[in-house]
Amino acid sequence: MAKTETKSAVKEEKPSNAATKAEITIAEKLVELYRLQHLDSQVDRIRTQRGELPLEVQDLEDEVAGLETRLKKLEEDLKEAETAVSDKNNFIKDAKASIKKYEGQQGKVRNNREYDSLSKEIEFQNLEIQLAEKRIKEGKAQIETKSAVVEESKTLYKERKKDLELKKKELDDIIAETEKEEKDLQKKSDTAAKHIEERLLSAYRRIRSNARNGLAVVPVERGSCGGCFNAIPPQRQLDISSHKKIIVCEHCGRILVDEYVVDRVKGEK
Repeated sequence: MAKTETKSAVKEEKPSNAATKAEITIAEKLVELYRLQHLDSQVDRIRTQRGELPLEVQDLEDEVAGLETRLKKLEEDLKEAETAVSDKNNFIKDAKASIKKYEGQQGKVRNNREYDSLSKEIEFQNLEIQLAEKRIKEGKAQIETKSAVVEESKTLYKERKKDLELKKKELDDIIAETEKEEKDLQKKSDTAAKHIEERLLSAYRRIRSNARNGLAVVPVERGSCGGCFNAIPPQRQLDISSHKKIIVCEHCGRILVDEYVVDRVKGEK
């Protein structure tokens, strides 16, 4: 009779052992997920320290590049205006030389027809000189205006370039201070990710990418979700602590873990 009772006890223990093994498996999966989240959150914290600096640097780089292009175009326009004025001055010199030549020829003409022809040439050249002088006056006004714009653009360009150099230095200093720590944490995160099955890893990354704070796995704190802070029913909390399956918050979709999982991860060195 005693033998029968012993066999019966053994038979009853087997399901219990199998169940415990299944529970540990789920618990370990949750530990791995929370460990990955813990590491990724530390990387996020380091990157947050940089604040808006990377965006500010990018904006300044774009602005400086735009100002440089604009300044180059303005300087080309100014040079063209100066060249145009110079060409008109040379034209006036040539026109005056032509007038002098025609006037000299007038003293040697044999008839009125030749004299009138030379007079018309002289008159034409004088009109051309007047037009050129008008264009020179307009050109000098343009040069004055363009020169002022070029100087303003140069000043703004130098100021923005100086701002960019200061912001880049500030960003480089922050990166230099945290670069080693970030690389070490990222390496640990990559290693932790390898211990998680692809299906769970994909779900984790999807939830994390949709979460504004980057939290995909959160603990239950004071009966509420550690991500969205909505209350979790007592029965749901018991399910989470039983580690029989992976449970997500019905409000925000984040994976929920209990104190056991949190303590396991935070107790690691």
